[in-house]
Amino acid sequence: MKIEQIYTGCLAQGAYYIESNGEVAIIDPLREVAPYIKRADNDKAKIKYIFETHFHADFVSGHVTLAKETGAPIIYGPNANPSFDAIIAKDGQEFKLGEVTIKVLHTPGHTMESSTFLLKDKNGKDYAIFSGDTLFLGDVGRPDLAQKAAHMTQDQLAGLLFDSLRTKIMPLADDVIVYPAHGAGSACGKNMMKETVDTLGNQKKMNYALRADMTKEEFVKEVTDGLLPPPKYFPLNVKMNKEGYEDFDEVLERGATALSPDAFETAANETGAIVLDVRNQNEFVKGHIPRSIFIGLNGDFAPWVGALIADVEQPLLLVTPEGKEEEAITRLSRVGFDGTIGFLKGGFDAWKKAAKEYDTITSLSAEEVTEALKTKKLPIFDVRKETEYQSEHVKDAENTPLSSLNDYLAEFPEKGEFYVHCAGGYRSVIAASILKSRGIHNLIDVAGGFAALKSAGANVTDYVCPTTL
Repeated sequence: MKIEQIYTGCLAQGAYYIESNGEVAIIDPLREVAPYIKRADNDKAKIKYIFETHFHADFVSGHVTLAKETGAPIIYGPNANPSFDAIIAKDGQEFKLGEVTIKVLHTPGHTMESSTFLLKDKNGKDYAIFSGDTLFLGDVGRPDLAQKAAHMTQDQLAGLLFDSLRTKIMPLADDVIVYPAHGAGSACGKNMMKETVDTLGNQKKMNYALRADMTKEEFVKEVTDGLLPPPKYFPLNVKMNKEGYEDFDEVLERGATALSPDAFETAANETGAIVLDVRNQNEFVKGHIPRSIFIGLNGDFAPWVGALIADVEQPLLLVTPEGKEEEAITRLSRVGFDGTIGFLKGGFDAWKKAAKEYDTITSLSAEEVTEALKTKKLPIFDVRKETEYQSEHVKDAENTPLSSLNDYLAEFPEKGEFYVHCAGGYRSVIAASILKSRGIHNLIDVAGGFAALKSAGANVTDYVCPTTL
């Protein structure tokens, strides 16, 4: 038996490859399926099953394409109602894979169809669970994403999740390995550990949601407390996962259209496409196409695209580092953004050589800003998350979180300069690009963000540990 966790850090997502005696099961595959097929070919094995723990909201799964390419059936747990052919398994139904067995445990709560897959070894011993978004390491799946579909409140769904954990998962042996669908950084939970594999026994000790003496009322309160609004693209990804989508190869072929500066400019004007610049933030600050939006590949690229652009059908034109076009298109497609219609051939250098208009962002070092604040009190806007701001911030700074920046546009001064900063410089340049695209140009980005400001001796509030907030 071979188990491989295929973890994608920028999505904090775990897919799984299980092989036994020449037969393979894939659990929660990513959109581009060629790596799974190649892996099976290398093992001289055949992909027999594609298991989906639920209808994912934060990424587009590769289940539809993988089934088309391999002929393997897609398997969901009870209550699933996809628009394509799939096996809707019963609670407790088993599937033989070589010498091992995969058993379906229906664990509703995160969503109504959410299921955990229990892997039994060749001797019939419980070996591992693939828990999807039912159980994370250090947390459990948020119960507010399926409210509309289930016609239930988040508290009711949380109650179902409590029952699922207590009746299906916690009775399993402590040595059972837990393989979750997500790790720290995913918006599908709020308190996940940085580790991506653990034993169930350790989770019973470490995970607040698995306390043996916890009442259902306490569970509901703790699981629902502090949930931030889900990103707006989540329902659109659920729809794609439930109804199907265009093959990734077609998305890649269309998006990888190289456009000259003139053709690029014409396409932007005629299609209403957003110009998305995915270079490093330092390059974007020095020069970029006017009104373009910066979201760099070197950060949490796809989740920020989903959170800020939101509409997966929005046409996109890309400005990328040389050779990174395919990576950008691939990572966009993973969260359902299939509307890339081309990229700027030759990159931003070609734009400048064509004598096209370009814009810059005023950026100062933390030392310069700290010194300037001693004599001139310009407004400061902190675009970090509210919890980061509450933990520690520059005194007199105003919190305008990037995830909901549009809600704060009226707060930015129309006249007079102001500073924008985040933790390290990535999010503040995203914010600056959005503000400039809205006609707000009187901003100054603080290079290095809060970390640099604090190091430079800026006047900051006393530190409060986030766990006590």
